Amino acid sequence: MTERPTLVVGLMSGTSLDGMDAALVRFRGPDRAELVGFYSRPYVAAERRALEQAIQCGDVAGLARLHTRLGVWAAEAVEHLLVQTGASAIELDLIAFHGQTIWHEPPLVSWQLGEPAVLAERFGVRIVSSFRSRDVAAGGEGAPLVPMADVLLFGGDTPRVLLNIGGMANLTYVRRRATEEGAFAFDTGPGMVLIDSLARRVDPTLPYDRDGVISATGTVREDVLADLLADPYFDRDPPKSTGRERFGGAYIEALVERMPGPDGVTTAVELTARSIAHAIRKWVPGMGRDSEIGIEVVVSGGGARHPGVMRSLGSHLGHALRPFEDLFFTADAKEAVAFALLGYLTVHGQPGNLPQATGALGPRVLGTITPP
Repeated sequence: MTERPTLVVGLMSGTSLDGMDAALVRFRGPDRAELVGFYSRPYVAAERRALEQAIQCGDVAGLARLHTRLGVWAAEAVEHLLVQTGASAIELDLIAFHGQTIWHEPPLVSWQLGEPAVLAERFGVRIVSSFRSRDVAAGGEGAPLVPMADVLLFGGDTPRVLLNIGGMANLTYVRRRATEEGAFAFDTGPGMVLIDSLARRVDPTLPYDRDGVISATGTVREDVLADLLADPYFDRDPPKSTGRERFGGAYIEALVERMPGPDGVTTAVELTARSIAHAIRKWVPGMGRDSEIGIEVVVSGGGARHPGVMRSLGSHLGHALRPFEDLFFTADAKEAVAFALLGYLTVHGQPGNLPQATGALGPRVLGTITPP
């Protein structure tokens, strides 16, 4: 008997703090997903500042209010998505709401803000949220969680590295699509968070280093870069994950003090590219000095559109890079689609974590369900 299609909205707000992404996805089983539509509600400067302040040193009242506001912002993203696609809330089976990570400190806690009840009231549909907490409770990092989608939806017939360069950079190695055996994933370190934060210090009118314009005018400070690459995180064995707690506020301020101006942005580009290349060559089978031609490296995230990052990464890796869009849909929607899948798995009682990626004691059904 053919399974009835399940219509799911996946929501994602990542460490780049650029907006709330919403993907409408139709599932015909956990390994068959069709992207129906995608919408990204951008954060204005004041909203981004509120999130940055909450992550760095938010007060209790401010955090409580932000928790509800994030639910409202998510609802606005869903409303735009439904109008854009011509779908209606009554057609939805669930909404998967990741929320916004404001503190990630495994194995103790991974904390996301965003009130799911706001969405349940607005749309009359069940909401799946709080995906990371169960994995953390099971001894895992609570991240990365996208690898389950990488395995089920985005793997290939031959080995593939799925690299996402978002605020933080992470990779998933998949030997064969829909096969968990041999797959693993981890955060390599900073992605675009340092580059874009430093770029805004140079030109506050820019939300990020658009087209690599600022970094193209600077010079790499090799002495500073060597110090940064000596961070023990880069050589720590997976499973591992990181966030703005390590590569955020204080780290950025220290970089600004050492390298004001475009040189800081250019050096951050090299830090991102070289740390990713190091991670791939060190831990991905067959990607050492004599790279296997058969392994695809598929790149998504904001870094995939940064010419400096891609040029440096390709040079240091010595391997061709393939844009995610060449194989699938717009890369901007990838993580929202991944959380739509995790919500789908939750309501079907299936595990959503990949223990070899997070370090959890075993597979776990993730998330908390808020009824309609």
